[in-house]
Amino acid sequence: MHCKALLFDLDGTLVTSLNFVEHSWTRWAEMHGLCALEVRNFLHGKPAISTLRHFLPQASEAELHHQFLALEEYEATHTEGIEALPGANTFLTRLNELEIPWGIVTSGSMKVAAARIRQTGLPLPPVLITSENIIHGKPHPQPFLLGAERLGIQPEQCAAFEDSLAGLQSVWAAGCQAVEVKTAHSVPHNLGQIPALEDYCSIRISPRYDHFFLSFQ
Repeated sequence: MHCKALLFDLDGTLVTSLNFVEHSWTRWAEMHGLCALEVRNFLHGKPAISTLRHFLPQASEAELHHQFLALEEYEATHTEGIEALPGANTFLTRLNELEIPWGIVTSGSMKVAAARIRQTGLPLPPVLITSENIIHGKPHPQPFLLGAERLGIQPEQCAAFEDSLAGLQSVWAAGCQAVEVKTAHSVPHNLGQIPALEDYCSIRISPRYDHFFLSFQ
């Protein structure tokens, strides 16, 4: 895979937070008398406010904002046990050493993303796109289009790593090259022949004259 920049989702792609995300939303669903399984099946890859609007269609914007802030505070202050995927720290550090442009594109808020990056010890991304930066969340292409724009690289020259279906749809809609991250906690998508990895231990990066080459072993 030839590219000039890399973009990464955060939850389930760089850090092992999927179980905690599901726990947080299960807790929220039970507090509101909703089917937790239905909520969990809907939320993956999407901004929290989109999930809130979907399941609380009669709520006012003020109430939705209140619900969002409560969820955000809970997730930002409960990060125990969240870890970086194997090899992720080393791989991102290598990108910095090679001066390869990269960024994180997450559906989470800045507060939650910062807490999880700090908890896992990931290098600070040169570009960080969060829910505050976008109008349209995944699967809309805006998040990855903005990530590529902030890096100064054309979308088709970016490889984007994602674990959720909504995220992969966002990657494709933006015109980026997709890499699917499949961990033990990922939901299988059966998407066919696209590059995939379980961790970052076996990925290799080879600089070229004006780009670099990614290989997956």
